[in-house]
Formats: sequence, structure tokens, C-alpha cells
Amino acid sequence: MVDEKKFDQAGALKPGSLVLIDGEVCQVRSTEKSKPGKHGAAKVRIVAFNIFTNQKRGLLKGTDAEVEVPIVPKGDAQVVAVMGDVIQIMDTTTYETFDAPKPDAEVGQLKSGDAVEYQKYGTSIKIVRRR
Repeated sequence: MVDEKKFDQAGALKPGSLVLIDGEVCQVRSTEKSKPGKHGAAKVRIVAFNIFTNQKRGLLKGTDAEVEVPIVPKGDAQVVAVMGDVIQIMDTTTYETFDAPKPDAEVGQLKSGDAVEYQKYGTSIKIVRRR
């Protein structure tokens, strides 16, 4: 499966939207636009966090510059096994199995047989919530 993405203008990004920064899927937390100068174009400063690792990223571009916006599909899966910090899940439609890192405490304690929702882009995978 090829990871899909579309292109959008940097100035059109809003907090909560997704953007690719250095090939990593990040969620925009804040945007700050500067006015155009005498010889320059307006710029936008974007602060975003990687949705898989929660690492902070920054981006500075012209408001009319193109940025890549990833299309991150959500899928339904079932927990197959809990192995320390790794949880093995199986997609309920394609029957593919994935190893995902153990989610935050807000998802709760997962055990075999639990239904979960996950996001996957490239080789990164994250359990979003329990169904």
C-alpha cells in the first residue's frame, strides 16, 4: 500500500491538521503568520508534533509555498498478544498483523481480544483508542 499525500498551501494549515515535516507525519499545534516585508513575501511559522513519537517539529515557509499533507487512514484491529512494551494487533478487514508500541495510559490496559482503532503511515503505527 502506497502512503498517500496531497499538497496544500502552508498558509492554509490550521491547528489540528496534519503535515509532513522531514518525511514525518506531524499534527499542527500552532501557526503564526508574519506580514510581508518591503521585498519579501508573507511567511508562516508552524509548530507541530509527530503523531507517532510526540516529538516537536518546526517549519518556516512562505504562506503560498506548497506543503505535503499526508492522508493517514484509520483501521480497526484486534489485539492478538501483549508482549511487554509491544502490542501485536491484527487488522479486522485485511487480517494483516502489526507490532505497535504500547499506547499511553489514556487508552487503558489492553489484553488479547480487545478491539482497537489504529493509524498507520509508512512503517509507523499507533493505537489510537479502544473500541
